[in-house]
Amino acid sequence: MQRVCFLLKVRAERIEEYRERHQHVWAEMRAALTEAGWHNYSLFLREDGLLVGYLETPDFDRARAAMEATEVNARWQAEMAEFFDELDGQAPDAAMSPLTEVYHLA
Repeated sequence: MQRVCFLLKVRAERIEEYRERHQHVWAEMRAALTEAGWHNYSLFLREDGLLVGYLETPDFDRARAAMEATEVNARWQAEMAEFFDELDGQAPDAAMSPLTEVYHLA
């Protein structure tokens, strides 16, 4: 199982709304993530907007491609894009750049 961690930056003025949106993630989005191989997926948000994402998957490239192929993900990413800084025209999921794991205590 591959462990993946990534960072994004939520706009300071949108933090509370971002938190609220994630209290009501669409059922079809949750189902698509599971079907695409995203397991143990968590998002952590610091008060300054630093977003840390973590997930486990057999193959991150395949899991990300599977989500990219879904209609629900296209709708979700379009709605979420306005919450983030520094996307450079990318959808939030395309801007996720995994961090390199340097240590893991199993």
